[in-house]
Amino acid sequence: MINRRRGIYILPNLFTTAALFAGFYSIVAAMNARFESAAIAIFVAMILDGMDGRIARLTNTQTDFGVEYDSLSDMVSFGLAPALVVYQWSLSNLGKLGWLAAFIFAAATALRLARFNTQAASADKRFFQGLPCPAAAALIAGMIWFAESRGLVDGTGILFITFPITVLAGVLMVSNIRYHSFKQFDLKGRVPFVTVLIIVLVFVFIASEPPLVLFLITFSYAVSGPAMTLVLIRKHRAARKMQETIK
Repeated sequence: MINRRRGIYILPNLFTTAALFAGFYSIVAAMNARFESAAIAIFVAMILDGMDGRIARLTNTQTDFGVEYDSLSDMVSFGLAPALVVYQWSLSNLGKLGWLAAFIFAAATALRLARFNTQAASADKRFFQGLPCPAAAALIAGMIWFAESRGLVDGTGILFITFPITVLAGVLMVSNIRYHSFKQFDLKGRVPFVTVLIIVLVFVFIASEPPLVLFLITFSYAVSGPAMTLVLIRKHRAARKMQETIK
């Protein structure tokens, strides 16, 4: 009997390693008070993380090793990195409350990843349960990048924004609020010409003022979940009242 050597696929795991590197670099940059670079590195990790899974599916190189490695990379890039960066940048001025807020975010990321991994097979692919950890990390990074670009470097003066956003981002990750996953888009299929034009315009829009635009996009996505939940609750109540009226 011939024993085949077991190995790993290099291409998708190369992107996962690059995402991990970006997350680790973000922590190092924050330790050296280069917070703008730290925030940008988190966005780079987010892009790379979005590519590794798609590349694995396109090349049919999905493995259990890749899934576990991706989760560990996500914990560093989207859990520890944003928590430590925002702590160094602002929350450290709160003392114990500051590092506890950062810990809430990091712990929520770990719980969010564990829940996602255990429910991946049965979950509705159209929606995420809870705010995805890359989006939560992008919200923190976008806030820091925008503030740094505007010269808002007074950590004490902006605590009334950084503290609640950090805690709420953690709470939203472990909540049952649904968020659109946008996984229904077929990247391999044909699209109308106007779709390509819209994509170009989106890139131009982001390039015009990256810190502001990315922060607004991530903040809007974070708010979209609770807003969609409120709309659904109102619809259910209206439908229930209609049924009671008919009876």
